[in-house]
Amino acid sequence: MTDYSKTSSETKPIVVGVLGFDGVTTLDLTGPLETFATVNRSESDRAPRYKVIVIGLDNRSFASESGVVFRAQKTLETAPPLDTLIIPGGLGIRSDHANRTFSDWLNRGGTTVRRMAAVSTGIYALAHAGVLKGRQVTTHWRFAQSVARKFPEVHVNYTASFLKDGMFYSCAGGTAAIEMTLSLIEEDYGVQVALSVARELVVELRPPGGDRHQLESFDYQVGPAERLADLPAWIAAHLRGNLSVEALAKRTSLCPRHFGRLFKRIFKTTPAHFVEQLRLEEARRRLLVPRHNVDSVAASVGFNSADAFRRAFERCFGVSPSNFRSRVLAESANWAAAKTRKQEPSVPDESGSRISG
Repeated sequence: MTDYSKTSSETKPIVVGVLGFDGVTTLDLTGPLETFATVNRSESDRAPRYKVIVIGLDNRSFASESGVVFRAQKTLETAPPLDTLIIPGGLGIRSDHANRTFSDWLNRGGTTVRRMAAVSTGIYALAHAGVLKGRQVTTHWRFAQSVARKFPEVHVNYTASFLKDGMFYSCAGGTAAIEMTLSLIEEDYGVQVALSVARELVVELRPPGGDRHQLESFDYQVGPAERLADLPAWIAAHLRGNLSVEALAKRTSLCPRHFGRLFKRIFKTTPAHFVEQLRLEEARRRLLVPRHNVDSVAASVGFNSADAFRRAFERCFGVSPSNFRSRVLAESANWAAAKTRKQEPSVPDESGSRISG
């Protein structure tokens, strides 16, 4: 396999295909495009690290849901070999025609792609093709229940911003598509390149979420429980705010007592435990950002005190926040150093034997 950690002067750019089709969601398409383009722009003195190709599903021109007209450079039939394929969401990708076209292409050789990433409802194309059986995925909260019902062999995570399972990435859409693309860039070229792009786009670099300590999936019923459908996503976006039972009940227009019973029936846990788990998962990600200290992370995810945060973190993960950060950063540094040593060129000494230089 190509060593993508080398500088772009030492290897060819990584070829990324972004699928285009009538009815694509504009942001799902342009978010990854701009993120990859930022890598190339930020290092203008180098050859491009990525070659990104917009690939039409079956024709060159297509229009997004918002009416923007795009022209693809290639179609699935004429596309070159790809390292990575991004599948945006949108109404068009959920049609029978789109699913058949994509599945046929995948069966004819699309599996040579190293990794595939679905944005929001782009997950329908992969699930319909049958390549996600037994895998963990996520999608936009509005469609998560539909995906779970239509593809029961796929395990849908309702709270993660984006996930990785093997060669497959999936995300919730919107800004999550940018976060997921940054993770792909980190996988290819390391954390420093990804951090540089994240700063340029004014977003935070985050690892895939939901890989451990996942909350159980829920299955809401028609009726009052439907009011809770978007609650996980809303809570995740407001971790620093008031997430008491009373506040959450008010948001769903239910009395606190009925809300608590309904929440526990749907999510299989109490509101307090659910909120704490989301706060701790997000805190774990933020601890890996060097400029954040334990106290600031605790406050940023809604804990009233650093001591309460430390106790909850250790109870959940079996290690203190500071020890967790030290251990993970040390492992990352050791891995990077080992990889650097492995890539160091060797030069001949005076006797003609080769030594590391």
